[in-house]
Amino acid sequence: MVTFLPSRPGPLADVPSFDRAIGGAESNVACTLARAGHRTRWVSRVGADGFGDHLVRTIAGYGVDTSAVERDPERPTGIYFRTDGERPTAAPHPGVPDPAAPGTAAPAELSEVLYYRAGSAASAMSPATVPPQAVDAGRVLHLTGITAALSADCLALMRALTADREPAADRATTAARAPAGEGAPAGEEAPSGGDAAPRPLVSFDVNYRVGLWHTAAESGAAVLLELARRSDLVFVGEDEAAAAWGVTGGPGAVRELLREPAVLVVKQGARGATAFVGDAPGVFAPALEVEVVSPVGAGDAFAAGFLAGTLRGLPVRDRVRHGHLMAAAALTDAGDLAAPPDRAAADRLVALDGERWGRLRLGPGWTASGPQSAAAGRPDRPGAHEPEVRSA
Repeated sequence: MVTFLPSRPGPLADVPSFDRAIGGAESNVACTLARAGHRTRWVSRVGADGFGDHLVRTIAGYGVDTSAVERDPERPTGIYFRTDGERPTAAPHPGVPDPAAPGTAAPAELSEVLYYRAGSAASAMSPATVPPQAVDAGRVLHLTGITAALSADCLALMRALTADREPAADRATTAARAPAGEGAPAGEEAPSGGDAAPRPLVSFDVNYRVGLWHTAAESGAAVLLELARRSDLVFVGEDEAAAAWGVTGGPGAVRELLREPAVLVVKQGARGATAFVGDAPGVFAPALEVEVVSPVGAGDAFAAGFLAGTLRGLPVRDRVRHGHLMAAAALTDAGDLAAPPDRAAADRLVALDGERWGRLRLGPGWTASGPQSAAAGRPDRPGAHEPEVRSA
């Protein structure tokens, strides 16, 4: 979508003008990964209008392959308006403590978000409009629960893309062992005796947006649980798990609910995140202390950082820490997208011991001048190779 950001703080009714930007969870992940040096492709539909031109041109400018984006002459490009603040997740699930109740932490200030995407070009995505070759050649296929909420056709597409094709653990193991070099092919070689390349690891960010599900024919909570269980790598926030499924016992309780994904990452807000791989105990990495400019886009940035670490075959703790660094870059920037830290600088920070990691304090502009950080420039655009990551 095209995003309109307020020119000054305050409720939407009082904002006199807006600045145009780009938005969308999947495209955010694709752009962040491209800026971090990975080959990515964005698969979507936009209108044959000026907003569609802006989206495709801007996302391509980050180094993302947009050749699989279709232009719809009959439907417009979606837009939305928002103020700063946390996105509302949902009314608490029955049995979940009210965050406004005595003895609980005060809820973060929520943003106003107005979507104008009903009947949009993206809502017309379906198994018939997204060719398999557009999404199958990468090493990772990244999806989010937002797409599933847009229409019945979009939900059918999500179910097709998460259809069980081989044991999830096998694909997760393949991705974890993928070569780290920039020149490595996007897909692993076919197994001995077979002609087809392995299908991509399916990454799924739950991204529960209650405002998008209120008109859906199916329960958003049930659909998101179904899709998560059909995926290889799942990102979900503790708040989302509580709001959608009533799970309040911490990361371990979320893992009990979601045993099927080979990798599960439970985001715990400002505390940090816990990653589970197979039957191993969860690996917790605390988040960094940052001066927050805007919280929007931090979840997408975290997913991009964790996926980047996965593509490089890094240890689980380091993947989570790279997620925190990418999220910190987003939190200290006003837009949905922010310049990620230089890879070498990020690797140095990730390698710090626990005490030094806990002492890091990051503010606006830290990716260019922060602790042990080199100037973060945009990497060269990828060459004519298959992408490592497809984002649909």
